[in-house]
Amino acid sequence: MPLSRPATPSPRPRAVAGWLTVVAVMVFLMVVVGGITRLTESGLSMVRWEPISGAIPPLNDAEWQAEFDHYRATPQYQQVNTGMSLAEFKNIFFWEYVHRLLGRLIGLVFALPLLWFWWKRAIPAGYGWKLGGILALGGLQGAIGWWMVASGLIDVPEVSHIRLAVHLLTALLIFAATVWVAMDLKRLAVDAASAPVKMPLLGIWALCLLFLQFLFGAYVAGLDAGYAFNTWPRMGEEWFPSETPMLEPFLRNFADNPIVVQFIHRWLAFVVAGVAIWLGVKTWAIRLRTDAGLLWGAVVAQILLGILTILSGVQIDIAVAHQGMAVLLLAALLNAAHRLGQARP
Repeated sequence: MPLSRPATPSPRPRAVAGWLTVVAVMVFLMVVVGGITRLTESGLSMVRWEPISGAIPPLNDAEWQAEFDHYRATPQYQQVNTGMSLAEFKNIFFWEYVHRLLGRLIGLVFALPLLWFWWKRAIPAGYGWKLGGILALGGLQGAIGWWMVASGLIDVPEVSHIRLAVHLLTALLIFAATVWVAMDLKRLAVDAASAPVKMPLLGIWALCLLFLQFLFGAYVAGLDAGYAFNTWPRMGEEWFPSETPMLEPFLRNFADNPIVVQFIHRWLAFVVAGVAIWLGVKTWAIRLRTDAGLLWGAVVAQILLGILTILSGVQIDIAVAHQGMAVLLLAALLNAAHRLGQARP
């Protein structure tokens, strides 16, 4: 019978890797749409978390009016968007709906093939727990997304930038894990005796610094810190504005002060770039020149997009490109680290 379970394992690493690559592309799109949702301030337009029934949007005037009435009870409408028309509401509802719908689709595209591969005993030995872990992270991400939205529905008409950072970093962690496991499986498809690659120490440092930069990027987005200063390389007339109001206790400034957060995000970028470029140098040295070139190109593109985002006054298309390029930089860094790890004895 077609649905009978094989009596013996029949690993299909190439097929599993291809499926994970599709999932990674969908997560990339999810991050991009999430950036648009944030920049258009659409994230609070859907005030209820309905994982199943919420997949169906309002279908008639009465349902749209009911959804709009729910939104009009929120602090964002009462304090920021008072007088918004139903047509304007539909515009912001669209991006949040697409964001949530894409999240549901990713869940299905991951869970159903995973179940199929498990049933067919096609998952290579040692990879089942890794795929299960990614699935668990995806489920947790849905809960984190609602936890983030809920922070803006009570008193303050905006989501917590701390919760936004957790939401973004979890998405990027899912992307990174998916890409890394897919690369291991592609290698396994070529050489059945190959073991999973261990990330080299330089790759670990580069990845940690990059995620720290992602954290401050999320703070910049959540605090609207990108609007604080739109000059480069100085912030106004100074490298760091001397009259910046500082918070107490002092450590709060590293998470809650828009000017400090923008300053750190500006210059941490070059620390990350330096380590990533060095990773590219090590990759180039073992004749993996395409992989090194992709990493260097991603670093340069991301820094230029960051500068343009500031100079443009956070123009939406440029800012979204900056967020999307961050994911591509992560992919390029993972690729270089994986290739370097393969070359180690």
